Amino acid sequence: MEYISTRGNVGKIGFIDAFMMGLGDDGGLLVPHEIPVVSAETLQKWQELSYQELVLAIFGLYTNGEIPEQDLKDLVNASYSTFRDPEITPVRKLKDDLYLLELFHGPTFAFKDIALQFMGQLYTYVATKHNKKIHILGATSGDTGASAIEGVKGKEGIKICILHPHGKVSKVQELQMTTVQDDNVLNLSVDGNFDDCQRMIKELFADLDFKASHHLAAINSINFVRIMAQTVYYFYAYFQVAKQTGAKQVSFSVPTGNFGDIFAGYLAKRMGLPVGKLILATNENNILERFILEGVYKPGEFRATYSPSMDIQVASNFERYLYYVLGEDAAQIRTLMEQFKKDGEIVISGEALAKVQTEFGAHGVQGQECLNTIKQYEASAGYLLDPHSACGVAAADKYNSGQDIIVSLATAHPAKFNEAIELIGIEQQFPEQISALFEKPQRQTRVDGSLQSIVRELEAFYNGK
Repeated sequence: MEYISTRGNVGKIGFIDAFMMGLGDDGGLLVPHEIPVVSAETLQKWQELSYQELVLAIFGLYTNGEIPEQDLKDLVNASYSTFRDPEITPVRKLKDDLYLLELFHGPTFAFKDIALQFMGQLYTYVATKHNKKIHILGATSGDTGASAIEGVKGKEGIKICILHPHGKVSKVQELQMTTVQDDNVLNLSVDGNFDDCQRMIKELFADLDFKASHHLAAINSINFVRIMAQTVYYFYAYFQVAKQTGAKQVSFSVPTGNFGDIFAGYLAKRMGLPVGKLILATNENNILERFILEGVYKPGEFRATYSPSMDIQVASNFERYLYYVLGEDAAQIRTLMEQFKKDGEIVISGEALAKVQTEFGAHGVQGQECLNTIKQYEASAGYLLDPHSACGVAAADKYNSGQDIIVSLATAHPAKFNEAIELIGIEQQFPEQISALFEKPQRQTRVDGSLQSIVRELEAFYNGK
């Protein structure tokens, strides 16, 4: 397995080099040179594996044996040892044709834990084994930051800085990041929105001198290892539902803002998982819905919503999908991304758009529909959805034709977004770990939205000041 860039100017590199590069040095995103395809016989065998065993089987297709088998096994077991459910990502039945994949049983109560606890272990492994200094730099719309910090806080040889948009994450998300007291953690609360944070992160990674001299490593889903780890739960969910129902194929409904989680589902499908439709659920920041329905990818005006982790206009993984839907033509991707930088718009049509619409459905869930969905399922199924998971369920209901069972992804615990839950008049019981956050002191630095301010804070942090 070798990795290349969507823009064609990164030579074939190995797994650890791809992991450490994060964003491609040519500004593109790294993808496998060839997507591994799994036979029906292998799928049959995988159906009996535990979650951790399935992780090892899938990772084995991507890691080239660059990590000795026992070391990889130890990394995987350590990554999932802190999860609160023995199945890691259990599946719950909401009704006959709708199942919920619970992805929030990790230490920070969000789906990001599934990839980021492994990435934290892997960064620690690389820092130790290869004697590397690693400075992790990321942006978060709320959940990535807490999960990434949890994975590497207090670890020797690693520093982590996370940018989050000031006042635009939930209170619990903010507390999970900013109550961590370890000196290898820096939280920057940035004036602006998530897209501003993400743009500056990409600019810093694109500055190859800055990247090299400051030992930068990526934790956002620009790093392919995030995607790789997230493909696992699509396989696991399918196996659980197939066992319970005998289904030969399932569709997935995925709340997404950055196109990373749903791209992992697309990758699983390309690997041979029998997936029908991938249904993309967005909120009022519905640039991705418009792309799937009309072929136009054009950021609009930023909207703050009840589902803040999806308040994203520029989806950092979109380029990966574009690369595949346009026939893996790196030259065309380079041209399109340059055009996007200049004009702020990408348009596809004809056969390419028809292909997109065969593979994907999309629904932009407005605020009231999101709250109504939470209320409806709490009343009918006794199940409390967080506002992001509610967007997924609302989109699943819209596309439910009765042909396929739909698995909707529950991406966070409702306690992380009590602001929305309170609006419906529901009083929820907080898990103990979340209640305890409100008693802890916070550490964060507020900065204006300029790249210069970010660089100044980073250099002071990296130089130990």
